[in-house]
Amino acid sequence: MASVILKQVTKRFGPVSVIEGLDLEIRDHEFMVLVGPSGCGKSTALRMIAGLEEITGGTISIGDRVVNDVPPKDRDVAMVFQSYALYPHMTVRENLEFGLRIRKTPKEEIDRLIPEAAQVLGIQGLMDRKPKELSGGQRQRVALGRAIVRKPSVFLFDEPLSNLDAKLRVEVRAEIKKLQARLQVTTVYVTHDQVEAMTMGHRIAILSAGKLQQVGAPLEVYEKPANLFTAGFIGTPPMNLLNATLGPAVARTSGFEVPVPAAARGTAREGAKVVLGIRPENVVPPGRVPRGDTHTVRLVVEIVEVLGDEMVVHGRAGDETLVFKQDPHRAAAVGSTIEVQLELEALHLFDAQSQLRLGA
Repeated sequence: MASVILKQVTKRFGPVSVIEGLDLEIRDHEFMVLVGPSGCGKSTALRMIAGLEEITGGTISIGDRVVNDVPPKDRDVAMVFQSYALYPHMTVRENLEFGLRIRKTPKEEIDRLIPEAAQVLGIQGLMDRKPKELSGGQRQRVALGRAIVRKPSVFLFDEPLSNLDAKLRVEVRAEIKKLQARLQVTTVYVTHDQVEAMTMGHRIAILSAGKLQQVGAPLEVYEKPANLFTAGFIGTPPMNLLNATLGPAVARTSGFEVPVPAAARGTAREGAKVVLGIRPENVVPPGRVPRGDTHTVRLVVEIVEVLGDEMVVHGRAGDETLVFKQDPHRAAAVGSTIEVQLELEALHLFDAQSQLRLGA
């Protein structure tokens, strides 16, 4: 296996900069997820690791070797694409064998590797079918099998679940995670879906506009977002972000004021423009017991979204909206006024100008 290290990697298409000074270390055996909105440069970064895109500047190392000028076939990586990229005229068996035959792998080795991969992925009964005779999930398993049989140092996944329906996405997501844990292959996985990122990665790297925003374990990134972009991107529903002004030990929004979190005190001057952040689960509606110290806020209920096991409620205080979750059996009526408790230990403060987190 091998680590993957990107140092000051840049990619430009003419005057357009797609990746700017990317520094990222993917550890040996690690499952790293690159996540961000469409056009943020994550797939371009993956293709540069694979050698399918030339880098404009910086270095990429796989293991102990700088691979800037190494052709894709010699980088010892295997890539799984969003579109499966199976040969339509070949059977499943032939698709699995193709890469090995190109590399002139001995027949005895092929005959050992193919059944092994088929068993791992549960596709033994599909070996004589053509891709058009397979479901989307089965095609993706074949694409995974083609990567597995090569026994590469690094797996690269480019949004491999985008073409699957919601139920199948969850199933294949679990399979990929189990597969990586079993094979212990260094893996770089690209997705725009932050739920995929949070559930699959040992660590996640969040990109926006070609720049790395934050790298960390999923829970670390969720609980301590480094900036406003990460705070708003990670989490469903996303973090409530409210414009506020700092007063003496308080942050004032247009509808209420709250005590400044202890960790953020002294990090900005009184009168400074800040953004107050609080996740929906830390806005506690009537009927739920809050944790730790709280602050009461009165809200007028504007929208109620029923999701089955819970409701997502949008309430207004002044010019600001707070989104929170509520038990569907304790329905808040649209137009009603309710009191919610803000869990003070879960408040976040961000500088409005730099957009960086204030405090630890």
